[in-house]
Amino acid sequence: MADVAKKRTVIVAEDESLIRMDIVETLREHGFDVIAEAGDGEQAVKLVTEHKPDLLVMDIKMPNMDGITAAEKLADSKTPIVLLTAFSQKELVDRANEAGAMAYVVKPFTPNDLLPAIEIALSRHAQLTALEAEISDLNERFETRKLIDRAKGLLNEKMNLSEPEAFRWIQKASMDRRLTMQEVAVTVIEQLGASKPEAKPETKTE
Repeated sequence: MADVAKKRTVIVAEDESLIRMDIVETLREHGFDVIAEAGDGEQAVKLVTEHKPDLLVMDIKMPNMDGITAAEKLADSKTPIVLLTAFSQKELVDRANEAGAMAYVVKPFTPNDLLPAIEIALSRHAQLTALEAEISDLNERFETRKLIDRAKGLLNEKMNLSEPEAFRWIQKASMDRRLTMQEVAVTVIEQLGASKPEAKPETKTE
């Protein structure tokens, strides 16, 4: 598999050294290449800018600069970010999403919590990259992303596919049928959405 051939590079930012050691060990055991570690948000921003890793795993509460501020500063780097938090308040999650975080994990967590979140973050990042390649207009990209998210939800519900699997399914269908991902998403919504007895009206997106 391609993923095994090239180890994905990761930077871990966490001010509690024991937790950081655990994360680094877990990542290395599962085939990731941890290329640098940071103890605060400022250092994390510097290291990501310098090394351009495939992924950043970062705690939210850190000295000098918190993880969300660091994520906001790294928005242009397009590095997928998994945020670690001791809280799961909706406002924090919303801020994290706006800052560009692709996934988050609530402490205390185990490798079984962390690793799926990493896969989701990498998958979402791949989705955004694929959409950027397909659609140059920002507004159209946003609308297409909403359609794809809806289609992924239906594929999860009807075909029991995980989020990364659902996106790969849409991507493959797009390539096999020579359609755009937007066209595939619309077809999925029409076919799977219609088979749902109490489907919500199409106009209601939020």
